[in-house]
Amino acid sequence: MALLDFLKRKKETERSKQPAKKSDKGLVKKEAEKKPVKKAEPTPAKPAVKKGKFSYDAIKEPHISEKATYLAERNQYTFKVSPNYNKNEIKKAVEGIYGVSVLSVNLIKIPAKKRRLGKTQGFKKSLTKAVVKIKEGQKIEIL
Repeated sequence: MALLDFLKRKKETERSKQPAKKSDKGLVKKEAEKKPVKKAEPTPAKPAVKKGKFSYDAIKEPHISEKATYLAERNQYTFKVSPNYNKNEIKKAVEGIYGVSVLSVNLIKIPAKKRRLGKTQGFKKSLTKAVVKIKEGQKIEIL
């Protein structure tokens, strides 16, 4: 702490004024002559996921619809994905499973919808889709 540095300096000056201590061999050593010991630098933390590792759980299945087939002509493929994964993890999963290079990933979150059958009320499940754009000239065989 910068505020209390003057107290440390004061103690050091008092110690240097005191007579030198004799060690068991008769040699005289001063505390001021001791070399400071270098502290080991902390090692940087390793990333949790190694490069090249991917999860098969990120992608559930391809989402096949009329709009998805139009997007497939433009090198954009649609997948149903788990909502717990982010864009980077989905990108690694698609590259690992299908062996293509991914340019971009867009996520679409569809909320749960209220449905009714007679007196019974319920909800349609929520869904997360990923639209993945791949490099020109590459293909993913979905069917």
